Amino acid sequence: MTSRTVAVFDLGGVLVDWNPRYLYRKLFSGDDAAMEHFLANICTSSWNSEQDAGRSFAEGCGLLKVRHPDYAELIDAWFARHGEMVAGSISGTVEILAELRARKIPLYALSNWSAETFPTAQKRFEFLQWFDGILLSGEAGMIKPDRRIYRRFFQRFAIDPAQAVFVDDLRPNAETARELGMHAIVFTDPAALRRELAELGWLSSKFGGM
Repeated sequence: MTSRTVAVFDLGGVLVDWNPRYLYRKLFSGDDAAMEHFLANICTSSWNSEQDAGRSFAEGCGLLKVRHPDYAELIDAWFARHGEMVAGSISGTVEILAELRARKIPLYALSNWSAETFPTAQKRFEFLQWFDGILLSGEAGMIKPDRRIYRRFFQRFAIDPAQAVFVDDLRPNAETARELGMHAIVFTDPAALRRELAELGWLSSKFGGM
């Protein structure tokens, strides 16, 4: 059993199945080598992180198009067709979220996500309305694992990290949460998450159990 009373979730990779390959595999007509070159050298993870940290897509795409004019249409697609990068929800985790909600455990989200693209996801997925509070990196102007965004989160929602369980699919983000006093879980799949939450006394060890 645990004295922890608050659940904090990352979103992409935990509750939402986001991957740019869902879009760019179509745009490159299945040429995976060309797609991977594009994602490794043009629309890179580090470039996308700048939008997650608050830079506008207009600025981010504009900078890339100056350097890679031949890829202008593909660069613009990152924002214009962003929804196609989201395959859907990760259903097993959403089921866990629903069970925690039914048990009246306060739910919060701390996510590296652009403030420009999040509203579309919020309209698409009903479960994004279940949270008592959400802090986006794009709104805060900083991204995990920067300690400042965690402290901003604690302050905004009056959360004591010693009372919180944090779930994130990236180990550096979880490690920072742990260093700041949260009980951190590195998400791998819903079944493993359920087992860890069952050990804390929050859930049944089986899906559909109460």
